[in-house]
This record gives sequence, structure tokens and C-alpha cells, in this order.
Amino acid sequence: MLGDVLLIAEKHQKAGEVILEMVLQNQKPKMMVAISGESGSGKSELAHVIAKGLRKHGIMAKPLHIDNYYRIHPLERTEWRKNNGIQNVVGPGEYDWDTILRNINEFKEGKMSTGPCVDLVTEQIDQLTTDYSQIDMLIIDGLYAIKVPEVDLRVFIELTYHETKKAQVVRGKEPQNEYRMQVLEKEHQEVQLLKPTADVFIGMDYEVRKA
Repeated sequence: MLGDVLLIAEKHQKAGEVILEMVLQNQKPKMMVAISGESGSGKSELAHVIAKGLRKHGIMAKPLHIDNYYRIHPLERTEWRKNNGIQNVVGPGEYDWDTILRNINEFKEGKMSTGPCVDLVTEQIDQLTTDYSQIDMLIIDGLYAIKVPEVDLRVFIELTYHETKKAQVVRGKEPQNEYRMQVLEKEHQEVQLLKPTADVFIGMDYEVRKA
């Protein structure tokens, strides 16, 4: 996302280095790593650290942020959720999986690819074009990123929205009100369903352990 605020701390660096070693030990052509976790848990920060670390090894890795792929425009999403019921619509079904999978296939095939990119300042959706012939690895991050099929390494951050309130406020993506808390609770329920599919867990203190 354009205009996103990354709060990269020592814990992200340390966890990223551990996962980087796992990636290097199991490296393969057009490898995909996915990182899931709740809002404010550090998904984007971790993806950034891993991608930068891989660059030092001559590996071009590109983060792919699933939150760019909501089906409903950012300026319309709150009203749409309220009208349709938060419990009914918040979850993986909010995302344009056809476009996500098309962009991922274009990465695998080394093609030119165009996909959405949300500008958090204007709340408009831009189109970002990437030449995937120059990209060796994809690091997919988002609430439901580990749902993506054929991912080579699935990382799950165990912090819940209860532990990440400070990060959510600092990043300021959405105001912290009753509506937002209802959304976070529903996302919590949906994200936790993915936990059994993870290969690697990052705990409350950002320690890394294999499943």
C-alpha cells in the first residue's frame, strides 16, 4: 500500500533473520512465502525485513500486500459492511481472489503484471505494473495470505488485536471505535481458523518456532 507506515523494530529484524535462514535453506525457483496475522501484528514489517535480507543474498523478492485486493472500494467499505452485516461479510470473501491468483500466476510465469495498489493518503486505488521476469521470490502478506495455494512457506503471527492496539493506533489506518472493534473481532475469528495450516509460528514475544 502507498503511504503505509512501517514500524520496524528489533523484534521484526530478529524474527526476519530466522525466517530468512529457513528460506535460504529451502530456496527454489519462483518461491512463495506467505505471512498471515491480525491487524497490527507486524506482517508488512516482517515481509519488508525478509525481502531486504534476501536482496543482500542476490535474491529479488517482492512483497505482495493482500489488503490491496479488497473487492469494495476503501471509501465505500464501511457503509457496505454495516449495510450487509459485519458478521456476514467480513472475512476472506471480501477479497478479489481471482485477481490475486492471476497476479501470482503472472509471477510464476515471469510476466508483466498489473494489480491494484491502495493509496492510503487519497484512499484511491492505483494500478501497479511489475515485471516479474526480474523477481525471484514473492512474499505475500495479509490477514488471509496463507490461504493462497501452492505457497512454499506459511508463517502465522500469533499476536491478536488485543495485543496490537498500540500499533493499530499509531498506524492510524482506521479510527478505533465500536465499528472498528467489531471488525477486528470478526477478523480475529477468521484469521484464527488459518492457524492449523501454518508451517512456522511467531509468538507473543516474536520468537520463531516451526509447527
